[in-house]
Amino acid sequence: MARLSLDSLGHPLTGLLDKRERERNHAWMCELDQQLELARTKVREGWGHPERLEREGKLTTWQRLEALMDSGTPLLPIGSFVNWERRFEGARKTAPGAGVVTAFARVHDRWVVVIANDNLVASGAWWPGTPEKIQRAQSIALRLELPVIYLVECSGLFLPQQAGSFAGGTGAGHIFKLNALLSDAGIPQIAGVFGACIAGGGYMPIISDRVLMTEQAYMVIAGAALIRGAKSQDLTSTDLGGPEVHVHRSGCADVRVPDDPSCLRAIRAEVALLPSSAAAYYRQGLPGLPPHHATAELSSLFPPDHRETYDAREVLARLLDGSLFHEFLPNVGSEVITGVGRIAGLWVGVVINDVGTHPHPREPSTARAGGILYREGVAKLATFSRHCDANGLPLFWLQDVAGFDIGLEAEQQGLLGYGSSLIYSNSTNTTPMFTVLLRRASGAGYYAQAGLPFDPILQLSTPMTRLAVMEGRTLAIATYNKALDDDFAIVTQNPDERRLLEAGMAETAGRIERDMDPYAAAARGDTDEIVPLCELRTWLEAMAEMSYQATGNRRVRNPRIWTFHDMEALCSGSWSETT
Repeated sequence: MARLSLDSLGHPLTGLLDKRERERNHAWMCELDQQLELARTKVREGWGHPERLEREGKLTTWQRLEALMDSGTPLLPIGSFVNWERRFEGARKTAPGAGVVTAFARVHDRWVVVIANDNLVASGAWWPGTPEKIQRAQSIALRLELPVIYLVECSGLFLPQQAGSFAGGTGAGHIFKLNALLSDAGIPQIAGVFGACIAGGGYMPIISDRVLMTEQAYMVIAGAALIRGAKSQDLTSTDLGGPEVHVHRSGCADVRVPDDPSCLRAIRAEVALLPSSAAAYYRQGLPGLPPHHATAELSSLFPPDHRETYDAREVLARLLDGSLFHEFLPNVGSEVITGVGRIAGLWVGVVINDVGTHPHPREPSTARAGGILYREGVAKLATFSRHCDANGLPLFWLQDVAGFDIGLEAEQQGLLGYGSSLIYSNSTNTTPMFTVLLRRASGAGYYAQAGLPFDPILQLSTPMTRLAVMEGRTLAIATYNKALDDDFAIVTQNPDERRLLEAGMAETAGRIERDMDPYAAAARGDTDEIVPLCELRTWLEAMAEMSYQATGNRRVRNPRIWTFHDMEALCSGSWSETT
C-alpha cells in the first residue's frame, strides 16, 4: 500500500435527526454562542473610552491588531477569559483578559503569535494572571517556532496587586527569560513600542531582534515622576527614554516611526523578510478542501443533555477535508475512533471518543457505555499516539470522555498499566498535539487524552464543555452515600432531616456545576480559549498550518513510509507466511 486509503464519512443532517431534534439542538447551541459573543465583546471593550486614545493620536490595541494582520484573515485570540469577572482589592474595575491580548494572526501569509498590552485596561498594566498569559503565548511560539510580535504599551505592574504577579516562578520576570529562550532558539521577535513602557514593561521589548518606537513611545526603568529633580529640570518620560534617546543614543531600539499606522506597516515589512511557510510544500500539491458536510451543521448535532449520545463520525465529517478519513484499527477498542485525514490540505492524526453504546469484545450480547476508556481502547490510543509521533503527524484529541472503566474486570485486566502506557506516550511525544474538549472532560480520561496537565500545545473548550473530576450529581451522591438507598434516593422519612440532605446535595452539585463551567475554567487558565463549534474548523486549520509552517522544525515522513502501513498489514489477517 503506497498511501492510506481515505473513506467518505457522514450523512445529510436530515437523515440523522428529525426536525424537532435538529431545531432543539440548534436553539440550545445558538443560546450558548450568543452568551460567548457577549462575553467576547465585554473583554474587547476593556474599560471603554477609546475616544481618549483617539485624542492622543493612538489606535486601540484591537485596531492595531486589525492593521497588523492580513486583510480578510481570522484573528484567533487565546486566554481571552483569564481573570473573567475576578475582582481585585485596590481596583475599582475588573481586568478583562488580564489587560493583555495574546493571539494568532496571519502576517504576509505567515502565522505569528501576537502579544499586545491592552491600552483600554489600566494603560496596559500587568495584573495577576497577566504574566502567565504572556508566557503561555511565548511557550506556544517556542514549541511551534512561530515569530513573535510584541505590541507594547505597558505602565508596569498594577502595584496594589504586585504580590500576585511579581515574585513567583511564573512572575513577570519569567517573561524576560522566555524572551531570552526564544532568542536562543532563533525564533524571530519583533517589538513595536507605542506609548509608556515602564519598569518590567521596558524590558519586554529589548531582547527582540527589531525594536520600533513611535514618537509618543518611551522605555524607562522609572518614569519621570519617580526621578528626583525631574520636575525642576522639566524632564518628561519621553525626554528620559523616548526614540531620540533609544534609537539615536542608547541603541536599545532600531527604528523611529511617526505614529501607530507607520509602526504597524514597518512591522509587517519586517515579517515579509522572514522565510515563508512550509505548509504549501507539505500539502504535496493538493489543495485544502472544505468538508463535504458543512461545519455549520455541528450546532445541530449535539443534544442539550450531556447524557444523550451523538454520532462521533458525523462530527469528523464536518471537520475534515472532503469529509475523508482513514480509520486506524476500527475493529478494536470501538469506544475511541483513531485515524488520519487532512485539514487545510495537511495530514493530521485525529482521536475522538465515540459516546454511543458498544458491544463487549468478549461478551457480544453485553453492551458497554461509550465515552469511557476500556483496555482495548486505551491500548489503541497509546499505539496510535506513538505512530503519529514516529511519523511526525500533528495529533488532534477531540475529547468527550467520562473517565476510565472501573470495577473488577478493569483491575484484573491491568487497566492502570495500560493507562500508564498511554500517559507515557503522550508525555514523551515531540510531535505537536492539540486538545479540544468537545463536551465532557472528566477524571483521568481527561489527563490520558492529552488534557492541559499533559502539555498539549493548545487546549480549546467549547461553550458546552464540562471539565471536572466528576459530575456534580455524582459527587453529591458520593458525599451523601450513607444517607441514600441503592437507587440513590434519600432514605430518611424525617422531613427536617430530608430537607437538610436535599439542600446539602443540591449545594454540592451546584458548586461543582459552577466549577465545571468553561468560563470558570478559562478564568483560572485551565483551558486556553472557548471556541464556538462554528469556528472549530477555522481553529483546526490554523493549528495544522502552524504545525507545518517552520521549515525543518521536525521530520514529517513521506506518507509512503508511514508506520501505519506496517501495523495495519500485520493486524488485517489478509496475509500469512506463505503469501
